[in-house]
Amino acid sequence: MDFDGGHKRVFSRLGGPSGAAAAAADKNQRVCSFWKSGKCNRFPCPFLHRELPASGPATTNGSGGAKRFADDRGFSGPTSRRDPNFNSHNNSWGRVGGNKVVRKTEKLCNYFVQGSCDYGDKCRFLHSWSLGEGFSMLTQLEGHQKVVIGIALPSGSDKLYTGSKDETVRVWDCASGQCVAVVNLGGEVGCIISEGPWLFVGMPNFVKAWNTQTNADLSLSGPVGQVYALAIGNDLLFAGTQDGTILAWKFNVATNCFEPAASLKGHTLAVVSLVVGGSRLYSGSMDHSIRVWSLETLQCLQTLTEHTSVVMSLLCWEQFLLSCSLDQTIKVWMAAESGNLEVTYTHNEEHGLLTLCGTPDLEGKPVLLCACNDNSVRLYDLPSFSERGKIFAKQEIRAIEVGPGGLFFTGDGTGQVRVWKWSVESATTS
Repeated sequence: MDFDGGHKRVFSRLGGPSGAAAAAADKNQRVCSFWKSGKCNRFPCPFLHRELPASGPATTNGSGGAKRFADDRGFSGPTSRRDPNFNSHNNSWGRVGGNKVVRKTEKLCNYFVQGSCDYGDKCRFLHSWSLGEGFSMLTQLEGHQKVVIGIALPSGSDKLYTGSKDETVRVWDCASGQCVAVVNLGGEVGCIISEGPWLFVGMPNFVKAWNTQTNADLSLSGPVGQVYALAIGNDLLFAGTQDGTILAWKFNVATNCFEPAASLKGHTLAVVSLVVGGSRLYSGSMDHSIRVWSLETLQCLQTLTEHTSVVMSLLCWEQFLLSCSLDQTIKVWMAAESGNLEVTYTHNEEHGLLTLCGTPDLEGKPVLLCACNDNSVRLYDLPSFSERGKIFAKQEIRAIEVGPGGLFFTGDGTGQVRVWKWSVESATTS
């Protein structure tokens, strides 16, 4: 199985201009004057919330292209070297109007959530499932009876797959939004991802693998307890398990099956998040730590212990690793001169964080979606962490996935899946 050929990586979530093209684009944009005075509160602002980069030749990688930390996909993985081209990012994390943060979004009306608010338009609280400009909800998919754990769109398929703790995977037709199949698995779904035509579902004590083109159906044994996280890198499938082990399989083309390749040990409690970036595998655990593994040797290179609670989700963007935790923080990690990752910025929330997802808006600007355990998702511009808006739900949102054409999806604790779409924003002036 070719995990690389023509298919988007699971960890690659952002396209758009880079290097010299991005610098040229920046020159044609204006810096928001309200941001400079610390007064901009628009969601979102069409102007830059950062200073324009200083002019000068770009450092190159020796092959004529602008030097980048990993590759030319925005949400990718850090390597072991610092890239001098990104010092401006390192200095601008969280800098919004001279370190002033934008105002918090309005509070959602609890009676509206329950469908019983008598004030209607006169209510002083929000009567909407989202707040902010530039995105809107298209539809909602009903059917799951318990929390939606994962959402996946296999390459070349016109179907959306959602996995839930109700022990089912539902298959949705992307054109009609109708549920066309329900697969009863006999156990709670712990996670679900796709790579190329393959769909992988983490289950108690095994991983289900379906090829959506050939209908091949495989069960990969070996995990002890629930499989909470899956990731793919270097032609290996990795599974984070309840006992703290990370198992790896390699696809054998001759036998058309996945063969055990390695067992990575080090975490003392369940592994609940995995991401691949560059030549590294990153794992987050209930033991509050992040481990950095070499994809070549499968050896642990570094253990990060700055979080004080469960590391729920990991994401790679440019040369940075982002991690979120129930300790109410998002930490941004960057490789130091030694090659080891160090925290370069910490973003604080008022609630525990559950999952991270990166996506470009219609202008190609990177946006971070952060699900919190107060039943909301925050949308932030990167690297400033200026707030773009907020999405609300009746219960915790545990799954966020990006689709084609400006679509993204959320799944919550009620079993509801919502479909969102970025929209063209009206231009304003500063």
